[in-house]
Amino acid sequence: MAERTHRIAATADIHYGKHSRGALHDAFVEVSRSADLLLFCGDLTDYGLPDEAEELVADIRAAVKIPMLAVLGNHDFESGQSDLVCKILDGAGVSVLDGEAIEIEGIGFAGVPGFGGGFGRRMLNAWGEPLIKQFVQESIDHAVRLEQALAKLQTDCKIAVLHYSPIRATLEGEDPEIFAFLGSSRLEEPLNRFRVSAVFHGHAHNGILDGATATGIPVYNVSAPAVQKKTGKPYRIIELNP
Repeated sequence: MAERTHRIAATADIHYGKHSRGALHDAFVEVSRSADLLLFCGDLTDYGLPDEAEELVADIRAAVKIPMLAVLGNHDFESGQSDLVCKILDGAGVSVLDGEAIEIEGIGFAGVPGFGGGFGRRMLNAWGEPLIKQFVQESIDHAVRLEQALAKLQTDCKIAVLHYSPIRATLEGEDPEIFAFLGSSRLEEPLNRFRVSAVFHGHAHNGILDGATATGIPVYNVSAPAVQKKTGKPYRIIELNP
């Protein structure tokens, strides 16, 4: 029997505000008709406010009829109410991952927001001022949580869901001065070690859409502004064969 092709829809950086209701309703209807699952790769809200999350879930409840997973992005933490945002999303059927793993229809998903820190030989190290060390430790902690989530998965097909990028390549088009705040190579190592099938991330509004890790794992930038520039739609659909 031929393996079934799974169609994964993904978006990020939709930045729902207090008056955004209806903004993506039609896109969500399209996604529900065309895909098997929808990923939100961070920055679902503009300022991380519960009222903004309520605007989003109103559109979700009205239009999305497929399973949904998410990770939070930096904007979703801005107001210090990320727990409430997660609760609202969960109430609408969106499973928010932060170091957790979940299996849906034979595909394993592991998700963390990720963090900055830079790439390759220019990656920031824990040396010098306490605040620098704290920044680096946060980056390390996200990579460790990603590793732990991937280790829980027993599926052949493993998908990583991130906000920050694990590679430099998909950031091309952004100002190089901010690369260190858009992702970190620390996220790439567990992806390669666990032979992940694909990686989805956001955050890079001006980045390119496709890249790969050092071992050839496909990395998809699904930031809505970047995707819309290329396709005219605020989401991507990627076909996978588990």
